[in-house]
Amino acid sequence: MKVLVTGGTGVVGRATVTALIDRGHTVRLLSRNARRDAAQWGSSVESWTGDVAKDDGLSGVVDGCDAVLHVVGVVHAGDGGPSLREINVEGTQRMLREAISSGGPRFIFVSSLGADRGESEYHKSKREAEALVREYPGPWTIVRPGNVYGPGDDEISLLLRMVRTLPVIPVIGGGDAKFQPIYAGDLGRALAITVERSDLVGRVLELAGTEETSQNELIDHFSRITKREPARVGVPEFLTSIGISLAETAGVPVPFHQSQLTMLREGNRIPADRINALTDVFAITPTPLEEGLRILADALPETLPSEGVGALKRKQFWADIAGSAHTPETLFALFRDRFSELTPMMMDLHAEPDTPKTLEDGATLTMALPLRGNVQVRVEELTDRRATLCTLAGHPLAGAVRFIAEDRADRIRFQVEVYDRPATMADYLVMRPVGEMLQSATWDNVVQAVIDASGGHAADGIHHEEAVLDSDQAERIDEWLRDLVMQQRREASRDGDAPGEGQGTRTDERKNAGSGDLHTGGFGGETRAEL
Repeated sequence: MKVLVTGGTGVVGRATVTALIDRGHTVRLLSRNARRDAAQWGSSVESWTGDVAKDDGLSGVVDGCDAVLHVVGVVHAGDGGPSLREINVEGTQRMLREAISSGGPRFIFVSSLGADRGESEYHKSKREAEALVREYPGPWTIVRPGNVYGPGDDEISLLLRMVRTLPVIPVIGGGDAKFQPIYAGDLGRALAITVERSDLVGRVLELAGTEETSQNELIDHFSRITKREPARVGVPEFLTSIGISLAETAGVPVPFHQSQLTMLREGNRIPADRINALTDVFAITPTPLEEGLRILADALPETLPSEGVGALKRKQFWADIAGSAHTPETLFALFRDRFSELTPMMMDLHAEPDTPKTLEDGATLTMALPLRGNVQVRVEELTDRRATLCTLAGHPLAGAVRFIAEDRADRIRFQVEVYDRPATMADYLVMRPVGEMLQSATWDNVVQAVIDASGGHAADGIHHEEAVLDSDQAERIDEWLRDLVMQQRREASRDGDAPGEGQGTRTDERKNAGSGDLHTGGFGGETRAEL
């Protein structure tokens, strides 16, 4: 079966596309950057560039598809972009129009738990969109999931980042309002099955996990996972509403937007007199909340340089080592295997229990940074002479660090390359006076530790070089890193993990790529001088 998926780049969409492929379906992905977004699944996904908030580019998008899985929807519309109604209501109307013009294939609409009764602007928009779907002349199904969490969600993932990095966390009211989340992977499986089952036509299905939780309980879970216990400050709901408005105006990330605050107040749960379709219709055993949160802890998405602020810089730290018995390959193997020993105390890789301490392909490494708390990086590329690590959401920098060992005449050059810019404006203000000095000291220490471990010496000492990259160079760096990330996600998908999940987690040992070479951007060896 060929399925058109809209919104396949969000937390629900990624899980759904992966589940469809796993079940033998082919997928056409509709998104604004479809070709780039579809790359994480390789040839399994056909791309179609378009935006549900606009008419341009949608004509014919449903042609040849057996079903439409309309996932696109936003809880909160960003400044300067389409409104909530333009995306959730008018976007649904556009997709229904395209489905009708293509002969009326199966239409599955992803709504939201509580859409029939909720008073948030989000629920009102979903309720209006549901009414449009019910008028569709072809077969339709409405699916109402509870609060969905998974890599990149803007609520529970953000709360995890707050636990990792903040000394104090504000909790809404007493922090005890209950809601019923569902793991993205479980919802993705259910949506893929919905496409296949004709007996679900004309039905409205409510899905959630079987466990209820609260903001306080989530913080408890994350404290156990991260070994961090930030203080909690209860904030009355009326002050929270004011604070959210101010934060949104200032562009500061918040774990709850106004609509989410309203949904919390109303209780985002399946009513006692209704069935949970996840278990009663699809017979899916929900991922236990503790397990799902532990997966999430190592599955946050990468933060590419284009997502940061300020100028993109390239910094290089290197030494030419003489008198060592090592080859570049054996020296790099030593560095890879003793990574936690050769990094300074200010990069504490023992910050969270049971996390990787060595460089392994796809591994997510967690470290404690001074004044920042716990942050993460992921190994996107690993060969016998180099490794490239990207920063993950919550890190103060958006970018990557690369470690390289190579021949230089009768010496071995060990080099650290950093391509980064501050992740947020707040990080920019900190990095300027303090962060860059600490960063330089860190990489100097790493290079010196490798010199010492090599058994050789560097008569010329440690060299530094720094450059601000222009827009063309920055774009090339971003494309190179994006290619590495997509390659890593394709490999994870082939190994049975959803993109962005299961990569070097606390419970999953990944293989070492060894001689595998994913180098695609031309930023190693002599090519670096071209930048």
